Amino acid sequence: MRTLLFFDLPSITSDDKRHYRKFVKLLKKCGFIMLQESIYSLLSVNQESVNSKIKIIEKQLPPAGSVMVLSVTEKQFANINILLGDCQTDIINTTDRVVIL
Repeated sequence: MRTLLFFDLPSITSDDKRHYRKFVKLLKKCGFIMLQESIYSLLSVNQESVNSKIKIIEKQLPPAGSVMVLSVTEKQFANINILLGDCQTDIINTTDRVVIL
């Protein structure tokens, strides 16, 4: 299962920038990897592990902006069409079975 997290946070004031950096640091600590500048991905075993990560993030949300989460299967995620740019090799994008240790 793949979880995609999309966010749009303000970065006008120094407080906004601090909240932005703190939020990105939290995402990385929870195991998310960056797909694009404000789109992060998490590879999970099941929906329960996704829900636990979302609860952690909900407790530390920034005061302003928007954050959205979408869960898809690995097969659905592997069907991404890259229209511009190169495919990144550090992202697992296959329908083969993945073993997470």
